[in-house]
Amino acid sequence: MTDATQSPAAAPPRRRRGRRIAQGLGATAAVMVVVAAGLGAWYYQRLDHNITTFAPEGIASTRPPAGPPAPTGGHPVNVLLLGSDTRSDGNGDLGGGDVGVGHSDTAILLHVYADHKHAVGVSIPRDTLVTIPPCRLADGRWTTARANQMFNSAFTIGEFKNGNPACTQNTVEELTGLRVDHTLVVDFKGFASITEAVGGVDVCVPNDVNSYGIQLTKGRQTVTGQQAVDYVRARHGLGDSSDIGRMRRQQAFMSSLIKKVQGEGFDLTTLLPLADAATKSLTVDPGLGSPYKLAEFAQSLQNIKLPDIQFVTLPWRFQGARVAIVQPDANILWNLLRQDRTLDGHLTGDTASPSADPSAGASASPSGSADPSGSASPSGSASPSATSSPDSVSLDVPIVVHNAAKSPGLAGRAATALRGSGYRNITIAENTPARATTLIEYASDQRPAAERLAQLYPGAELRATSGGEGITLTLGQDRAGTDTPGTPDPGASAGTIPSAIPNGITDNTRPADSDLCADLSFG
Repeated sequence: MTDATQSPAAAPPRRRRGRRIAQGLGATAAVMVVVAAGLGAWYYQRLDHNITTFAPEGIASTRPPAGPPAPTGGHPVNVLLLGSDTRSDGNGDLGGGDVGVGHSDTAILLHVYADHKHAVGVSIPRDTLVTIPPCRLADGRWTTARANQMFNSAFTIGEFKNGNPACTQNTVEELTGLRVDHTLVVDFKGFASITEAVGGVDVCVPNDVNSYGIQLTKGRQTVTGQQAVDYVRARHGLGDSSDIGRMRRQQAFMSSLIKKVQGEGFDLTTLLPLADAATKSLTVDPGLGSPYKLAEFAQSLQNIKLPDIQFVTLPWRFQGARVAIVQPDANILWNLLRQDRTLDGHLTGDTASPSADPSAGASASPSGSADPSGSASPSGSASPSATSSPDSVSLDVPIVVHNAAKSPGLAGRAATALRGSGYRNITIAENTPARATTLIEYASDQRPAAERLAQLYPGAELRATSGGEGITLTLGQDRAGTDTPGTPDPGASAGTIPSAIPNGITDNTRPADSDLCADLSFG
């Protein structure tokens, strides 16, 4: 097995990355079948030699907790699928352009539910403005957090020859509050090889394309190799030429690939080259760094059928040439997944109302860590009503207010508004690093008070801390321009799933079994 080093100047030639991720499910499934078929140690060693891992030292030490177990057993799994647009190592022959460090121009966070029969893939636009947390450089130093950065730039930090998937993984965990269990990366060459190994993938091209060296003909067709790369790369000449429309086509492509892999009934003649192409093409986290581990992971996905897979784009809006995250819609989406709920608010297999258990996972938090009290995890803990009602929480709890939005006077206005809401012990802090989203940190004995405060700041992230006293309220850029907190809902709690799922989620959802030609462009 090849172990990729964290050096920007030189890295093993097989530390490959990828651009188009759809292969993650289908390719690893092939690995599972090949290994299970008992083809012999020689082939296992060949596959093992193909696999490349990225160094674990770059993964953040403080991470969100694992997802809650299902009542019937099993845990949800989050898999980050990345595609790189690097032109190095011969990828320029397929993608054109200059040789250099690639960006993660495709990112899908695949949430596999605890029942391992349902899944949701969340597409994160490459131009989304996020906070990139500290990331490790080649010399072992760590960067400082950087606010208001394009999401795909996390992959370039350190300018490693094969990118920095650990930094992108850290960024996703900071953004979502979900623990990323596995990360897989694939490049142009890997993507082309896998589509060839499966005998092509059915796609639908909305209109003729002849732009930036990409030529595609309108209509349904089967693409492979270069044509497949062109299909998932094509942006100009389709809709408004934005990345948003391209993500819709990538979601359709991934659905079609999954359908092909599930329905083909491969024989060994097909499986051998597919397994070889898959393992050569993927750079993975250390947890998937052997054919056995890949096979075990793929086996855990075998019961997910196409109608039980959905894709959703992170709720978004244009902000000039970039993409801003729409709140509270995005935080509701992350809350749903942290609670292992479907996009309509249900538990898998549950036909009851989404409000049947509205506050499960109330304190799971983007960029959060496990509750230091030793309970199972914030995402599996009791609702606030099980501890104390909002009205019974003391308003004397110390609250330190930070202005991480860099909006002049914001902390002072917030302090005034909090005093107007009855809070009596307010302190304003200085010299706070910039932050995109609002964060509420609390000492372990102040959880009920933190949840009450969170009612005033819908969408705020909650994080338990192991030391200190009281509560720290860090106002992010999502609060810029606001003067006061919201009005508390006496029946609500942080992480509550609303009775109606917002349009930012419903309007951006695509079932995997949608018609191949449906909803492929934007604008």
